[in-house]
Amino acid sequence: MYASSTKVSNFERIFISLNAIVSGIVLTFLAVEGPLILNKLTYKTSPSSIYQIQGQDLINLILLSPLLIIGGMLLLFKKESYKYFLILTPLTVIYYVLSYTIGMEWSHPTYSGNSEKYAYYFLYLLISSLLILFYTLPAFRGVTMNFKKRNLAVYSIICIVFSLMFASMWLKEVNEVVVNGISKTYNDAPTVFWVIRYFDLGFSIPLMLLSTYLLWTRPHSSFSIQMLSYGFFITMITAVIAMGICMLINGDPLATIQQLLFFCALGIIVYSGFIFILRSVK
Repeated sequence: MYASSTKVSNFERIFISLNAIVSGIVLTFLAVEGPLILNKLTYKTSPSSIYQIQGQDLINLILLSPLLIIGGMLLLFKKESYKYFLILTPLTVIYYVLSYTIGMEWSHPTYSGNSEKYAYYFLYLLISSLLILFYTLPAFRGVTMNFKKRNLAVYSIICIVFSLMFASMWLKEVNEVVVNGISKTYNDAPTVFWVIRYFDLGFSIPLMLLSTYLLWTRPHSSFSIQMLSYGFFITMITAVIAMGICMLINGDPLATIQQLLFFCALGIIVYSGFIFILRSVK
C-alpha cells in the first residue's frame, strides 16, 4: 500500500526543513573552524586563496547560514515565504563545496592543510543543497512576471555587456596560460585557477545570459529559474567582493582596486536585477 500524499508531503517538508537548518549549522561550523576565526580547518593552497576563503567564510556566516536556517524554520512551520530564502542558497553552496574541496586540496604539493578531515561535512552540504534545489524549484509554479519592454531592454543590455566583460577578463587569463603556460594566478594555485575559471565560464556566465534570454521568451514560466539564478548571483558576488576586501586588507599582490571596483559595479547590477525580478511579479 502506498503512503498517502499528505504523509509524503509532510515527510518531505520536515526532512528538507531539518536538512536546511543543519546545513546552516554546518556552514557556520566550517566558517568558525576555518582561517577567518579559529584556523583549525586549513587548506592546501596559497596565501592568496586563504584570504579569499576568509571572505567566503564571512559571507557564509552572515548571509548563507542565516538564509538556510531561517528558510528551514519557515518551512518547518509551513510558511510559504520559506522558498524565497532557500532558493537563494543551493547553487552557491555547491560552488563553495567543489571549489573548496577539489580546488583547495591539490593546489600545490608544498602547501599543507587538513581539509580532508572535514570531507564528510562538505559532502553533506553538497547532497543537502541538491535536495533543497529540487524541493524549492516547483514551489514557484504558477508565479508569473510582467515587464515593460523598455525597462527589460535596458536591463538586458547591461547584463549582457557586464557578463561579456567578466568572461573576457577570465578568458584573457586562460589564454595566457594556454599560450605561455604561466600566469600569476595560475602559478599561485593551479587547481583553484581551473576550477573557478571552468565554473564561471562554463556555468555562471552562461546562466546569467540564459536567465536574461528567458525573461524575453518565457516570462510566465521561468520565475523559479530566475530566483535560482539570482540566488546564486547575489550570494556569489557578495562573497567575491568580501574576498577582494580580505585580499586587499592582507596586502595580497594579486588583488587590485580596479578588479574590486569592477565586481562592486557588477554587484550593483546583480542586486538591481534581483529587485527588478521581484518587482515584476504579478
